[in-house]
Amino acid sequence: MSENNTNRAALPGRDRWGELYPFASHYLDLGESGYHYVDESPADTGEDGTPTLLFVHGNPTWSFHWRRLILANRGKYRCVAPDHLGCGLSDLQPRPLSLADHIDNLATLIESLDLRRITLVAQDWGGSIGLGGLLKLSDRFERVALFNTGAFPPWFIPWRIRVCRWPVVGRLALQGVNAFSRAALRMTVTRASRLDSRVEEAYLAPYFDWQHRGAVYQFVKDIPLSASHPTWKTLEQIEAGLPTLANMPTQLIWGMRDWCFTPECLDKFCSYWPQAEVHRLEDVGHWVVEDAPDQVETLLSDWLARTACQRCEETS
Repeated sequence: MSENNTNRAALPGRDRWGELYPFASHYLDLGESGYHYVDESPADTGEDGTPTLLFVHGNPTWSFHWRRLILANRGKYRCVAPDHLGCGLSDLQPRPLSLADHIDNLATLIESLDLRRITLVAQDWGGSIGLGGLLKLSDRFERVALFNTGAFPPWFIPWRIRVCRWPVVGRLALQGVNAFSRAALRMTVTRASRLDSRVEEAYLAPYFDWQHRGAVYQFVKDIPLSASHPTWKTLEQIEAGLPTLANMPTQLIWGMRDWCFTPECLDKFCSYWPQAEVHRLEDVGHWVVEDAPDQVETLLSDWLARTACQRCEETS
């Protein structure tokens, strides 16, 4: 394990918020960097193995984002939740990483752990990263559950994101005073008046100095503004693959008051996946799992049970 992992194991304030994230840490050696992930499984995996819920986070979050859903489902499913390099308990990025790099890292984790019967559960950048991994390793996946995300070149960039990309000013704001992460605590929820103070502290904990906020800035910088950006092509490739997933059981749970991944993004997914089960949460913002945690847990658990029964009938 690298020195960076050792430093991250003692994130600021963990004595206060650590009980909210009661998971053992695991690391995958990616050569230059250690890739942290949570891997929680039921005691009895059964003869055919346990279906996997693969939780893929966005920016500026980390695997902490999925804590409630992991706790709710680890008795029935294998729950795996990685931290992208530079995020959470993972090592710093060895160089500025692109969407394609994060997809490759996720695919390496899937193959290294030999994950199968996977349900992708993803949000924000995690949607593009997770779907990219799914399209590379489609035979390992069974279902898709998405919260506010995108998987196609952006046709608009919100001004709040554009400001963060301004030369010098944007980087100073994101890496200097952690403005992006701090703003997310307020701008991503609408139903909840504000998050619990321990939850806020946990979200900020991995990004405690300039160096450890580098990935937050890099994710913003990797948003392509034109076709000349390499990630634009990666997103085009992912979008081109979406129709091939049209028959896969899919659930879309959307916060309709999200200013970033707006209802138009949901409509675009629905155009590719008309069979998807869609839940539009009218008074919920971008961080759906924080804004409507109980509702999300119920919707996801019910859908997982129903689609598991459907799969059993189809394979019997």
